[in-house]
Amino acid sequence: MNKFILFALGFVLACNSSQKTVAEAPKTIEQADPVIYAKTITQDELKEHLYVYASDEFEGRETGEPGQKKAVEYLKNEYESLGIPAAKADGDYFQEVPLQVAKVPKGNISINNSTFDLGDDVLAFTVAEGDYSQIIYVGYGIEDGDYSDYGGLDVAGKIVFIKSGEPIHKNGNYLLSGTTEKSEWSNMSEAMQKKATLALEKGAKGILYFDPVNYPRYKGYFEFMKTNNSGKMELAEDSNDGFLVLVNETSAKALKKDVQDDANPQTISVDLKLNISSGSDKISSENVVAILRGTEKPNEYLVISSHLDHIGVNANGEINNGADDDGSGTVAMLEIAEAFKKAADAGDGPKRSIVFLHVTGEEKGLLGSRYYTDIDPIFPLSQTVADLNIDMIGRIDPKRTGDRNYVYLIGSDKLSTDLHNLSEEINTKYTNVELDYTYNDENDPNRFYYRSDHYNFAKNNIPIIFYFNGTHADYHRPGDTPDKINYDLLENRTRLIFHTAWEVANRPNKVLVDKLAK
Repeated sequence: MNKFILFALGFVLACNSSQKTVAEAPKTIEQADPVIYAKTITQDELKEHLYVYASDEFEGRETGEPGQKKAVEYLKNEYESLGIPAAKADGDYFQEVPLQVAKVPKGNISINNSTFDLGDDVLAFTVAEGDYSQIIYVGYGIEDGDYSDYGGLDVAGKIVFIKSGEPIHKNGNYLLSGTTEKSEWSNMSEAMQKKATLALEKGAKGILYFDPVNYPRYKGYFEFMKTNNSGKMELAEDSNDGFLVLVNETSAKALKKDVQDDANPQTISVDLKLNISSGSDKISSENVVAILRGTEKPNEYLVISSHLDHIGVNANGEINNGADDDGSGTVAMLEIAEAFKKAADAGDGPKRSIVFLHVTGEEKGLLGSRYYTDIDPIFPLSQTVADLNIDMIGRIDPKRTGDRNYVYLIGSDKLSTDLHNLSEEINTKYTNVELDYTYNDENDPNRFYYRSDHYNFAKNNIPIIFYFNGTHADYHRPGDTPDKINYDLLENRTRLIFHTAWEVANRPNKVLVDKLAK
C-alpha cells in the first residue's frame, strides 16, 4: 500500500537550479532569515482566503457533497497558482478516499433463545450476522506490557466479549498505572476503539462490547440516525473489518450473569444468533496533497495538516460555514505554503520535503488522515519526521482568562521531548505567543489529543503538535462565520507554525522520538 517515490531527478534539478556564480557565494539555510518570509503571512491575505473558503457558496463543505468539491477545487487552484506541485507521482493533487455510508441497521440478536432488539438492549452501526455456539470472554480485553487478557487464548475467527474498564489492584490502585490514575484503556470511547482494534488484530471475527456508562450516549446517536435516516460514514476499507455490537446490562448478563464482577478470561458456550443487516451508499471524497521538495534531504518529510471539510447544512437549512473549524487552519496552510515557496524561489528552499496535507472526513471520524496513514501513505511513514496539525486557530476560548495572544498546544511532548523544546525555543525567539498546555493534560476529559487528524500520525510514533484555540459558542453551529475571526491572532498563530515548520525542516538532525505512542 505504501507508494515509494524516487526523488533522484528532482534532487539533481533542485541542486542545479540553486547554483550561483562564483561572484555570488551560495547562501546556506542557516544564513537565511525566516522572518522575511514569515512577514508574507498577513491578516489581509488570510481574510481574503477565508471569506471565500467559508462562504455560503461552499455550503458548509460536507464530506462528499458539492460544497466539499468546491473546496478541493479551490485548494488545487491555489497550489497551482503558487507553483507548488502535487504530491502524487501522477501529478494529481487529489488523493481519492473511498468512503461509504452504512444505512441504519435493522434486526436483533438472540441469546439462548431470548431475543434482544436493535436499539433497545443492543446497538450496532454495521452488519453483524451469523450463528455461533461459543464466544471468548476476554474480560477487559487489554494487552499492555506484561499484562494480557489474551494469555493462552486463540480468538482467530471467533466472537470475543469485552467489558469496559481496567483491572484494579487490591490496594485500590489501577494495576496498569500503579497509581490511582486510570490508564488510556479507560478513556471513554478511545478505550473501546483501542480494545476493538486489538481484538481484530488478533483475528477476532466480531466483538460484543459491554460499557454501561457509555451505552446511553451511543443509544442517543443511534436514535439520531434513525430519526434522520442517516448512517455512519466510514472508510470503504473498513467494511471488510469485523463487526462490533454494543450490549447493555440486560443483554450482557444474558451472555454472562456475573460479567460485572468477573474479569477472568474464559470460553462461554452460548446459542448466539446475530441478525443485524444494513445496506450502504458509496461516497466520493478526496484529500488534497501538495509538496515542496527538500533540497538536501528530499526523502525526509514534514507534514503540515488541516481538515478541509465541515458539517454542511443543518436540518433547518442553515449553513455551517466552519470559518474557524477548520477554515482557519486551511487558509493558514495556504499562507504557510506561499511563504515557503517564496523562500524556495529565493534560493532558501527547505532541506527536508514539506507535505501540505488537506484531509477530508475529519468531522466523520478522522477518515481522510486515517486513509493517508493506514491505507495509502503517499510518502513512507518511516521517513515522516513530524506532523504539525492545525485545527481551529482563529477565535478565542471564552472560558480562558489571560492574554488573548495565546494558542493551545497539544501533544508536542507526547512522543518527542526534542520537538517540544524546539517549539518553545522558536516561539520565544520569533513570536512570543502564550503557549497554553491546558488540554495537553493526560486527564483532560475533552480528550482533544484523540480528536483531530494529528492522532493518526501520533499512533504511528510520528511526533506531532496540534494547534488549537479551544471551543466557543459557535462551535459546530451556523454562527462560525468569517466576520468573527480574530485576524491578528490568526496571523500570529500562523507565523508561529511557519517558524516551527522552518526549524523542523531545516535543522541538521530530524526531531528525536524518545517516547512511545499511547
